[in-house]
Amino acid sequence: MRTLTRRILRTLLLLLAIDVAVVATAAVLLTPWLAPVRDAVAARLPFGGASARIAWWVAILIPALVAFVWAQLRYTRAQTMAEVDARVVGPEEYPDLHERVQRLAQLADLTPPQIAVADADVPNSFALGTLGGATVVVSEGLLSTLAGEELDAVLAHELMHIANRDATVMTLASFLPSLTNGEYDPLADLLPGGSRYALGLVALGLAYVCSARVLDAPFGSLSFTLGFLFLFAVTVLFGGVALGVFTAPVVVLGRSLSRAREFAADRSAAQLTGDPTALVAALETLDGDDDRPAADKRAAYAGVRGLCFLPHGFDTAASTDSLSIETRSHPATAERIERLQSVERSLETASV
Repeated sequence: MRTLTRRILRTLLLLLAIDVAVVATAAVLLTPWLAPVRDAVAARLPFGGASARIAWWVAILIPALVAFVWAQLRYTRAQTMAEVDARVVGPEEYPDLHERVQRLAQLADLTPPQIAVADADVPNSFALGTLGGATVVVSEGLLSTLAGEELDAVLAHELMHIANRDATVMTLASFLPSLTNGEYDPLADLLPGGSRYALGLVALGLAYVCSARVLDAPFGSLSFTLGFLFLFAVTVLFGGVALGVFTAPVVVLGRSLSRAREFAADRSAAQLTGDPTALVAALETLDGDDDRPAADKRAAYAGVRGLCFLPHGFDTAASTDSLSIETRSHPATAERIERLQSVERSLETASV
């Protein structure tokens, strides 16, 4: 477990470093249009010269980084919940489910997470972590397929993802790959319809005006306009390339953590419930369920599927995506069962 904790911490620090690089790159690419504002603010800072410019970048980068991390976690949670048509439910609607989660969370010394139910027949579950708390999502199919100790075992597995903090790290790691895949479009989600195009035109107009500080041509002339279009195209091109470059290490980090986190959550859940055979039975039931997708998506899946208890996600149809970046790699169910049987033997030995 200590090895996993170190790996999670190392992954989190590297993810934050990548976020710093993303924010800094965006700031550099936007420098031609931020220059007038930067110079005006720098002139009023009590530093002077290069110190004023450094203070400006610190004042911009730190709040931007905090906002970027917060937005990633909040947006990823909302989009993931929407993708599986999940809604937060209360104890009056699902009393048995809430009682189980409350009891298991108390055993694990955890603050009980929010509980959401996905309107999906495929039996599966996952946990999401944010700065303000966590959410365990289960499908209607899971609740109708499992009961008793097997359901407790799966819920304990998800709670262990929260306890280990890997739910938050993996939620954070989901953002850039999903953005690169085209699964996430924050601007379209925040500004539906034609409003985002109107905002885009306004932003383009402001950028055109601000370009007068960096383009050596009469404002509004053909040469000025061509220079602006070239500068804009270079910014978009390098922005896209940079996004791809920064996504690559996130994918590697996510995949390196994924297998370890699943094994650790399995082991911790078995120890929490004291019944590894219940989790083995749940894995055998769910992995062999006739309703699960026939296509094995271990080799190509992204978004919510990588967060799930089993890698087929909540979809009943095979994936037809032309582009899919694999951010996580679930261990094979047979390997998970073999390790759980080892945990069972160790518990039996300890009880003798």
